[in-house]
Amino acid sequence: MIGFARAAGVAAISTVVLAGAAQAQTLTMAVGAPVTSIDPHYHNLSPNNAMADHIFDALTAFDPRARLTPGLAESWTPVDDSTWELRLRQGVRFHNGNDFTAEDVAFTLERVPNVPNSPSSFATFTRPIRSVEIVDPHTIRLRTDGPYPLLPTDLASVRILDRETHQNATTEDFNAGRAAIGTGPFRFVAYRPGDRVELERNDAYWGQKPAWQRVSYRIITNNAARTAALLAGDVEFIDQVPTTDIERLRGDQRLSISEVVSLRVIYLALDHMREDGSPFVADNDGRPMTRNPLKDLRVRQALSMAIDRQAIVSRVMQDSAIPAGQFLPPGSYSRIPDYEPPRPDPERARRLLAEAGYPQGFRLTLHGPNDRYTNDARIIQAIGQMWTRIGVRTTVEAQPWTTFIARAGRQEFSAFLVGWGSASGEASSPLRALVASFDRERGWGASNRGRYSNPELDRVLEAALRELDDEKREKLLQEATRIAMDDVAIIPIHNQKNVWAMRRGLEHTARADELTRAQDVRPAAAR
Repeated sequence: MIGFARAAGVAAISTVVLAGAAQAQTLTMAVGAPVTSIDPHYHNLSPNNAMADHIFDALTAFDPRARLTPGLAESWTPVDDSTWELRLRQGVRFHNGNDFTAEDVAFTLERVPNVPNSPSSFATFTRPIRSVEIVDPHTIRLRTDGPYPLLPTDLASVRILDRETHQNATTEDFNAGRAAIGTGPFRFVAYRPGDRVELERNDAYWGQKPAWQRVSYRIITNNAARTAALLAGDVEFIDQVPTTDIERLRGDQRLSISEVVSLRVIYLALDHMREDGSPFVADNDGRPMTRNPLKDLRVRQALSMAIDRQAIVSRVMQDSAIPAGQFLPPGSYSRIPDYEPPRPDPERARRLLAEAGYPQGFRLTLHGPNDRYTNDARIIQAIGQMWTRIGVRTTVEAQPWTTFIARAGRQEFSAFLVGWGSASGEASSPLRALVASFDRERGWGASNRGRYSNPELDRVLEAALRELDDEKREKLLQEATRIAMDDVAIIPIHNQKNVWAMRRGLEHTARADELTRAQDVRPAAAR
C-alpha cells in the first residue's frame, strides 16, 4: 500500500478527584534517570524525550503500544513516491500565544541537524527530507530522495518549535527556561539540573488536558531513596522500581503497580573503530596490545556466549526482564522469528579465543553507568565475572551517567553497557542509530559509539528504508538485523520490563517506550 491518511481521534479519559484531596491539583513524581537538557533537539535520550513530551508536541505521536497516531498533523498522505503532504492542526498556540503554522515546521526541520555539540543527534529523523514546501499556513509538503515510508514515524521524534521564538535560541536558553516554550500540555516553570523540573498545566492545550495543575518532576537516581520517598509520601509516583522492591510494593495495600514489557534493549557496545589496540584492552601483564582483539569476530562471539543471560534476568533483574538476542522483544514488527539469544557456553568461548590467537585471554575494562538503567552497575559486575571465567580478565568501572555518556560519545571505551528504546516499535530505529555506519550527513549511526561499520548491512537497511510494502520492508529489516547480530555488532543482554509504582488512588497508562509522563497519570476513576 503506497498511501494512507490518519484522522485525529483522542479517546476521552474520565478523571475524578482523589479521595480526600481538595482538587488533586499537584502531582509529585520521582524518576530514576536524570533529565540532561530541556532542549528537545539536543540529546536523543529517553529521560529527555519524556520531559520534552510535557512541554512540546511533534507532528505525529506514538500511543502506549507504539502505534502511530496524529499529533500537530491531523493527517499525512503521500502525493507521489517522494512527497508527503501533511495537514496541520488549526487553532493551536504556543505557550507564548503565537499561532502554530507550517513556518514553524519548516524552521524546526532546519534546526534539528544543526544543534551544536549534540551527543546523540535527532538528525537521523530529518536527513531523509530533501526539501520543504509550504502550501498554505496549515499544509506542508516534505520531499524525500525517492520513496521513504518511515517519514511519518520519524516525525514523531521531532518536537516542533516556534520560528519567531526559537530563531536564535541556544540549548542554554532552553535549560534556563527562556526558550522552554512549546505547544504541549504543560508549561515550563523551572529546571534544576540533577534535582527537578517544575511544570504547570497549559489550560489552552489543544488536546486532552492533563489532570494536574502543577507537576513536580523530581530526579532521584538512588533506588533506595526513590522507594523510600514513595513509602514516606514525599512523592506519589515513581518509575524504575528497583527489582528488589517490586514484590514488597505490590503487596502494600497503600500502593499499586503498573508494568509492561519494554521496547528497550540493554546491550554491550564494543570498540570497532581502532585496529591497533584499544584503550582499555591489555595483555595479561597489563601492557597495551598492538592489535585490537575486539575487531575479531571470534572474540566478539566468545564474549557473547560467555554471558549467561538467563542468570542475569533471574538473579540480577529478578525476572523484571527477558533475555535478548536481537533488538526487539517477541511480538514486535521486524523481530526475527526463532532467533534466540546465544546459550552460555564457556568452553566454546575459550576455544574461540584460542582460535583467534588469545589462548591465555587478555585484560579488559568494562564500563557502564551506575544510575541510568535498572541494576546497571550490578549487570556489568556480573558480566565481568562471566568474562573472567573464560580468560578475559575483566575490571568493571561504573560511573554516573552524565560522566559516562560524555566519555562514550567521545569513543573513549573498549566495551561498555548502554540501552536503546525503540519508540517506533520496529528495528529501523536501532539499526539506523546503533549499527549503521556513522554518517553525520545522513544522520546514521548517531548513537553508534563503537563505530561499527558493515557495508552489507548499510545496503540492506537502505533498501528497507525505501520499501513501501510493509511485508517486504519487514523482511529487509529482519535481514539487516540478522547481519548485525551474526557479526556481533553489539551484544544484546535483555529487554527490560517497565515498572512504575504509585500511591493507591492513582491510575497510570504504562507505555512500552518507557517514557514517564505526568499526563499518563490520573486520579483513579470512581468505581
